[in-house]
Amino acid sequence: MKLATLKSASRDGRLVVVSRDLAWCADASHIAPTLQAALDDWAQAEPALRTLADELERETIPRERFHERDALSPLPRAYQWADGSAYVNHVELVRKARGAELPESFWTDPLMYQGGSDAFLAPREDIPLADDSWGLDFEAEVAVVTGDAPQGCSVEEAAGAIRLIMILNDVSLRGLIPGELAKGFGFFQSKPPTAFSPVAVTPDELGEAWDGRKLHLPLRSWLNGAVFGEPDCQVDMTFDFAQLVAHVAKTRPLTAGTIVGSGTVSNKLGDGPGKPVSEGGKGYSCIAEIRMIETIYDGAPKTRFMIPGDQVRIEMLDRSGKSIFGAIEQTVVRYAR
Repeated sequence: MKLATLKSASRDGRLVVVSRDLAWCADASHIAPTLQAALDDWAQAEPALRTLADELERETIPRERFHERDALSPLPRAYQWADGSAYVNHVELVRKARGAELPESFWTDPLMYQGGSDAFLAPREDIPLADDSWGLDFEAEVAVVTGDAPQGCSVEEAAGAIRLIMILNDVSLRGLIPGELAKGFGFFQSKPPTAFSPVAVTPDELGEAWDGRKLHLPLRSWLNGAVFGEPDCQVDMTFDFAQLVAHVAKTRPLTAGTIVGSGTVSNKLGDGPGKPVSEGGKGYSCIAEIRMIETIYDGAPKTRFMIPGDQVRIEMLDRSGKSIFGAIEQTVVRYAR
């Protein structure tokens, strides 16, 4: 089942079910006015939404064209957005580029930060940038949305709490990160609003590509029309989503609608860092990673961060080449208050 939130008079949008080919949708507001409302009452809403989705596929109910440009992020705002760093290869490269060693604990205890969840960008919404020196970067990631989960839930319980899967662009301001981390209190100004895919899908919609904890497909990204990365999501994922969700819930209960991200999807190449797609590698899911590799091998980065006019696209295709979540397509624009 595929679900989306269309723009409406409400800031939380209008819930619709979407056809598997992303061409059509049907209003679901009589079941739940918003996706958050559906998640709050999932035991009742989920069967009714599935029935509606089946009727949409059979073309037995009123339907309308689904346009990704009309979609908000599936949850336009959320009670909680926590982003992990499941691909330790990415973290290792970041630290190596600035001459820092990777603590051994990073391989056994996932990194996690709590992002701003009060306002997400729509998947086709411009990314505003006030100052080029802030170093705007995209980060292509996967995320899950959970139902309620108790504090201290097991990894198995955490896996059972996963309700939906999305892809995302975790926008980062790299120029602001070092100063914030130096204070010892984590990200804040360096993490502006995130954008999620036009559609969120239930795990069963992914078939064999979802094993209950990991997504077994490449996540593709383009920068200014050129393929930038296509790393495999299951490869080099040190912590799976069940482990990440359990980590978030260690000291607090999770509320339905909690979003947990994977961190930047990143693949190694043998024992070394990955190579660009143009050189036969899997490429990268953020600009910072190629800058790290340029710094390691050449002494300084050559690839610049994004500036107004630059465009990023993030998408995942199934084995037959069809889009699963729709595409995130964003243009950087100069911020004007």
